[in-house]
This record gives sequence, structure tokens and C-alpha cells, in this order.
Amino acid sequence: MSISRRNARRSVRILGLASASAALVLGVSGQALACNIGEFKAEATCKGEKGQITVTDRDFSGQKATVSVFLENNGADEKKIGEQVVTGTKEGATIVFDEDWAPGAVYRVNVNVPRFIDNKNIEPNLTAPATACKKEESPSPTPPASESPAPTPSASAPAEDSATPSASESGAAAPVSDAPSNAPSAAIGDSNLAETGANSNTGLIAGVAGALVVVGGGAVYFGMRRRGAKSGS
Repeated sequence: MSISRRNARRSVRILGLASASAALVLGVSGQALACNIGEFKAEATCKGEKGQITVTDRDFSGQKATVSVFLENNGADEKKIGEQVVTGTKEGATIVFDEDWAPGAVYRVNVNVPRFIDNKNIEPNLTAPATACKKEESPSPTPPASESPAPTPSASAPAEDSATPSASESGAAAPVSDAPSNAPSAAIGDSNLAETGANSNTGLIAGVAGALVVVGGGAVYFGMRRRGAKSGS
């Protein structure tokens, strides 16, 4: 059975269209598989006590991608950490951004590859770990806590101080007991002076007595002379 030229041409056209369609589909799918946002991964890591953000590109087609990192604050960009270009590899090419991230900080990582990835973000946003790279100096306050026994002696010190006043009061009481012993001695001295005539009034009394004696003697003398004159007459 012979095949007409018209049917042969139709078959060739159909095969050509099918091949072109298959090639187009394979090309598009190959490009889609070669470079996509799922091949990028971001992590918050530590290098010693310094924080870093690492982005890995596992694109075996070797497309150049521009990666930008932004610090987020309530869903908005607070500041741009940096921007770098990476060429993907099958094993994975890594770029590093120096960033002393705070625990729980959120970062937006944007990737742009011409004709393949148009400024897409790695989903979800990168969240830093809950523990910072630099160890906190919380252990330093612990030594004062170990010295807690120190307040115990200080607490006993007031007790000793309270005992001290009692001793001082007992010491102060001694002079009070000595006061009465001194008072009688002074009184006894005054009485002795009065008995011995050492008082200042003794001289005055002696002078008055002497005057009286002189006056009395004069009166007796004149009285005797008058009596003698009367008897002579």
C-alpha cells in the first residue's frame, strides 16, 4: 500500500511540532530545575563569640545570584546588613555576612537571579537562635552569693554592741555610788570647823566680850571712887 506525498508531509509536520514542543517544555523545565529559590538556605551561626549569617546556594547550573540581608523590625526593614554575589554549585557555595545578631532577631534574605529569580525572599524569614554567641557574664554575680555567710557575723555584731551599752551603764553606775560617800565627808569637815572655832564669827564675838569687860570694869572703878568721896565727907 503506497503513501501519498500529502500524507507524508502531514506526518513530518506533526513530528516537527511535537519535537519543538517537547524541546520547549524540556528547556523550560530544565531552567526551572536549574535555579530556584528553594536552592538557597540561610542560617545564623557563630564564629567564636562573633555572630554571622551564612547563605548557601546549591545551584548546579552555576548562575550568579545577588543575595541581600535585612534586619527586620515588626515586619519592616530596619537596616540593610549587606549584599553579596554568589555563584551556585552542586555541592553548595556559601557566603558569609558578619552580624552580631541578638537572640531571636529576625532577618529577611532576598535573592535575585536575572531571568530565573526575580527578587524573592527565602521563606520563612531567618530567626536567630535564642542563645547568643558571646557567653553572658552571669556567673560573675555568683561569687558574691557564695559570700552570703559574711552577713551572718555582721548580724551578730549588733548583738555585741547591744551588750556593750549594758557594760557601759554598769561602769557609769559606779561613779554614782561614790557620790554619796563624798557628800558626808564634806559635811563632817564643816562641823569640825564650827566646833574648833575656826568660823569667821568667832573674832567678832571675842571683840564684843572684851568691850563689855572694859565697860564693866570702868563702871566698877567709877562707882568705887564715888562711894569713897561720900564716905570722906
